Amino acid sequence: MKKAIAFLMVLCMLLGVSALAESDTLVIYFSCTGTTKGVAEKLANVTGADLYEIVPAIPYTEEDLNYNDRSTRASSEQNHPDTRPEIGGEDIDLTGYSTVFIGYPIWWGEEPRILCTFVESHDFTGMTVIPFCTSGSSGIGRSGDDLAALAGTGNWLEGARHDGGISGDELLAWVNGLKQQ
Repeated sequence: MKKAIAFLMVLCMLLGVSALAESDTLVIYFSCTGTTKGVAEKLANVTGADLYEIVPAIPYTEEDLNYNDRSTRASSEQNHPDTRPEIGGEDIDLTGYSTVFIGYPIWWGEEPRILCTFVESHDFTGMTVIPFCTSGSSGIGRSGDDLAALAGTGNWLEGARHDGGISGDELLAWVNGLKQQ
């Protein structure tokens, strides 16, 4: 517990956060195959953050995610930038959070459109927001900037791509290396 509190103090200093309570940090993620979920869970564990999953109202099937078929649901959504898939499950109130990590897979070089739905539906005023993505080969690209523009609020830091096999220690080193922009 002492180690977690010390880490949170360092994180708060790096991000310019004044409160030290664990509940001030939130890891939000969207994951279809489990890769982003695994990274998000590790990140929440090493930061002592709360965890929230963005759940689509209509779950994605394996067929929906077939990257070789341009007629699949995910392909169609990515080909239409104004598409906003509906979010299912319980919404989250971001009140009280000062640091928010947002994780997602990279689809066709971009954030999945359900992330657009999420950020346009929430107010990030007064929060430091750090995007992260998972991908087998693609980088984070402009996805973090795109989400920041759609959100219109919050202090969005430059994000990073993480491999699904990243360790907790590697994630902690990334968090410790963040600098407020």
